Amino acid sequence: MSLQDKLDAFRTNIESGAPPYNVPRSVIDAIHKSTSELIAGGQAERAKKAGDDAPGFSLKDAHGETVRLSDLLAKGPVVLTFYRGVWCPYCNMDLQALEEAREDIESRGATMVAVSMQTAPNSRKAIEQHKLGFTILVDPRGEVANAYGLRVALPDYLIHVYKNAFKNDLTVVNDDPSWTLPMPARYVIGRDGVIAYAEVNPDYTKRPDPSELLPTLDRLRRSAAA
Repeated sequence: MSLQDKLDAFRTNIESGAPPYNVPRSVIDAIHKSTSELIAGGQAERAKKAGDDAPGFSLKDAHGETVRLSDLLAKGPVVLTFYRGVWCPYCNMDLQALEEAREDIESRGATMVAVSMQTAPNSRKAIEQHKLGFTILVDPRGEVANAYGLRVALPDYLIHVYKNAFKNDLTVVNDDPSWTLPMPARYVIGRDGVIAYAEVNPDYTKRPDPSELLPTLDRLRRSAAA
């Protein structure tokens, strides 16, 4: 089953309102409304895309070690994933799919990293829960997400849903009062710092399968060998 098939099945269960989730229709409607507004706003089209220079960064990993994009690129291409947080089941399935594909990705000379606004303890929790063999970087206040054009502010009605229906206070999870999140995104960055592949989706239930990255990584490897 593909990643998107798994995500679609989970979404169907959630939106049915049936146990164990029991999500009210009003909550589902609010989420759909916010997604439609984000799509209509066109921010995904303005985010960094293939052919753009990748904004550099220097971020701490879940254990407090500094990771620089320039250092990663010195070793080879970088697969960079932005995700919402350990509290998001769609993101967790995405991370699991990436872990399953990690051997194929790393065998092509690439380094995988994920970026989230959540605090380091929450990133460590994600790594431990899903037995991840790749790094999760902490993006305070979403500054790197913003540089890639991905950071979005949640509307007031969705903040109400997160706080009251989901009991998910992002001001605590992210140690940030802004109630902002990154749109989920996947990038492949070549050693020259240019984005070779980009997938940004304002609908967080839609994620590209990690296998889609392999042709781009193969192309970059051929170019490097030429």
